[in-house]
Amino acid sequence: MKILITGGTGKLGRELIRVFPNSIHPTRHEMDITNYETVNSIISREKPEIIIHTAALTGIRQCEENKELAWKTNVIGTENLIKACKSYVPDCYFVHISTACVFYGDKGNYVETDIPYPKNFYSLTKLLSEFIVMYSGLNKWLIIRTNFVAREKWPYPKAFIDRFGTYLFADEVAQAIKDLIEKGLTGMVHVHGNEKLSMYELAKITTPDVQPMTLNEYSGPPLTIDMSLRSIRIKPYQLRKSL
Repeated sequence: MKILITGGTGKLGRELIRVFPNSIHPTRHEMDITNYETVNSIISREKPEIIIHTAALTGIRQCEENKELAWKTNVIGTENLIKACKSYVPDCYFVHISTACVFYGDKGNYVETDIPYPKNFYSLTKLLSEFIVMYSGLNKWLIIRTNFVAREKWPYPKAFIDRFGTYLFADEVAQAIKDLIEKGLTGMVHVHGNEKLSMYELAKITTPDVQPMTLNEYSGPPLTIDMSLRSIRIKPYQLRKSL
C-alpha cells in the first residue's frame, strides 16, 4: 500500500512516519503544497493509494498576522492536493487532518454533527479546507478533527489554566490514524482523549516546572476556550501520562 504523508517534518508528520516507515514523505522543497506544479509532479509520479494530509500553518498568531500565507497553505494547498488526486488517483483514500478549533469553543464536548463557528483566521482556513475535501468528488475521504501536542518539553514558560481540551499526544494521534485507516473509516470523525484537561495540566505531564497563566494575561487573536471533543462514531483514546 503506497502512502504519501504531507507535513512530514511537523509534530504529527514525524510520528506518522514512525507508524508508516515505508511511506513517501516529500520535504517542503520537494513538494510545496502551495505550488500546484510540485504537487502535480509528485502525485502523478507516485500515484499514492492513501494520502495523509497534515501539512498546515497552525500558529494562530502567525495565521492572523500573515493571512495570505495561511490561505495559501491551508486552503490553496488542500485544493492543489485534491485537484491532483482527481486527475491521477481519484480512488485514493484521502485522510485530512483538521482541528477542534473549527468550533467556537464556548461550550466544549463538540461532536461530529455540531455546527462549526471559527473564532480566528486559522480556524476559518481549516474549516474551509474541510469543505474542499467534503465536496471534492473523491470516492473515499476521511476528515479527522483532533487536538494534540508533541510529547516533548512544553515550548512556552507558561500554560493556560482556563483553556481546555480532550488532548492527545502526537504519537497517540498517529496510532489512531493508523487504526482508522485500517478500518477504512470515511466521513467526519473526532479523535480525542478520554478526559478533559486544561492546557496547564497537559503541559505539566512533560514539563513539571511550567508556570500557570490565565487568559486575562493573554493579548492576541481570539482563542477558543473549551476545545473538548466527543465522538458519536468511535471510542475515546487513552491519554498516556507517562513519558
